[in-house]
Order: sequence, then structure tokens, then C-alpha cells
Amino acid sequence: MGIADQFKDKAQELADQGQKKMKDGKGQAQGQAQRQGQSQDRRQDASDRARQASEQGRDRAQGAADDVREKFDR
Repeated sequence: MGIADQFKDKAQELADQGQKKMKDGKGQAQGQAQRQGQSQDRRQDASDRARQASEQGRDRAQGAADDVREKFDR
């Protein structure tokens, strides 16, 4: 396996982790809201925070993938 393949694999791994965190974050936020019987506004706030966290994770993974591609496109 070449170095380029290793970086591509790592970029894909980071992207997969970002997607998993997004799913986990949404599930945790929704589960907590239901268990605690929070109002609709509080559930929406938790969902928004989870969505924001997952977007940040996805952006970081995409940034890492872009960095790898940029290094190998030179």
C-alpha cells in the first residue's frame, strides 16, 4: 500500500467518523429530550446542537481529506 493510499484511507476514515458522530449526536439528543420530557423547544435546541456538532465533525473530516488531496495533487 502506497503513502497516497494510506492518506486516502485516513481521509475516508475521518469522513466516516464524522458521519457516525452525526448519527450518534442526533440519537443522543433526541433520546435525552424524550426521557426527560422536555418541551418541543428544548428538543429542537438539542437537535440543533447535535446537528451543529456533527456538521463541525464533517467539516473537519472534509478539511482533512482536502488537505490530503492537496498534498498529493502537487
